[in-house]
Amino acid sequence: MRLLSATVLLACAGLASAFAQSTNPPLPVTAPASASSAVLTNVSNLAAVVVTGVQPGPGLWRVSKGEHVMWILGTLSPLPQGMQWRSQELQQVIGESQQVLLQPSLKFKADVGFFGKLFLLPSAYSARKNDDGATLEQLLPPAVYARWQVLKKKYIGRDHGIERWRPIFAGQELYKKALKANDLSRTGGVQGSIGALVKRYGVKQVSTSYQVVIENPRAALKAFKAAGPRDVTCFIRTLDSIEQDLPAMKARANAWATGDLQALQALPDSARRDACAAALADAGFAHALGLDDLPAKLRATWLAAARTALQTNAQTLAILPMSELLKPDGYLASLKAEGYDVEAPE
Repeated sequence: MRLLSATVLLACAGLASAFAQSTNPPLPVTAPASASSAVLTNVSNLAAVVVTGVQPGPGLWRVSKGEHVMWILGTLSPLPQGMQWRSQELQQVIGESQQVLLQPSLKFKADVGFFGKLFLLPSAYSARKNDDGATLEQLLPPAVYARWQVLKKKYIGRDHGIERWRPIFAGQELYKKALKANDLSRTGGVQGSIGALVKRYGVKQVSTSYQVVIENPRAALKAFKAAGPRDVTCFIRTLDSIEQDLPAMKARANAWATGDLQALQALPDSARRDACAAALADAGFAHALGLDDLPAKLRATWLAAARTALQTNAQTLAILPMSELLKPDGYLASLKAEGYDVEAPE
């Protein structure tokens, strides 16, 4: 249901994405320690310019058992805005595959009819605002609000309305504008490129989303308003990311675009995603919607789809967040424990 995406569904979709991409310590890198240290030390120099033009992206992971093979592409956000992603390896794999497993996500289902949507629309947008008309200046510590004012002036400009938004939504808008101003994009056009190839070769797409049925959308909105996220920590981490992490974000984006997995493993990720995921997961509305233990539910849904694909297809392409491919206890660790052969790209 699209209507609630401006508030409850937007927040929960962000929660699913955050959990799916939350980072743990990466697998050891085969390169010498000095190489990793050099990447970390010189991150500002590496990230001064975001790459543009045609880029190959990373290699694909290979999971197999017998003659059944699954190739996996690791995705990243943000990515270079001016990149033209062209992976010959991926094009060949899609052309020879029977299915493409889409990236894990959270999907909501609610049927309220046309008039129900009209009734809910004002409430959906009002849920984005603070209770009782409170402003960010009233909710945030003075030092945090001062930082917000500086960044808002730089990336958003004159917008009085956003001052009454919940911090988590105001921070999200600021983050989006900051990425664009720094030649970064949330997706880099990767999903669109994959979709075009899938359509060209007529390959079936398989959802790996975990579905939540909202039986009473009005009650869901009320729950969000009454027990929304305690999102000041998420807001502060968002400011931290924009002030401090943009060079590392650019370097990670460049590393993905050029297929440099060693640099990608060595570069630090932002703490913003985990902080925002925690704020949403602990909120009362998340419990009311049955989103308890969401990471485990997303993982179980994807693994079930992967096992089915590996049993029935000669070849499959799957898409996962890069963090799940790099961390030692990610999705691939479960498949390896079940006896599947797992190979990282060279």
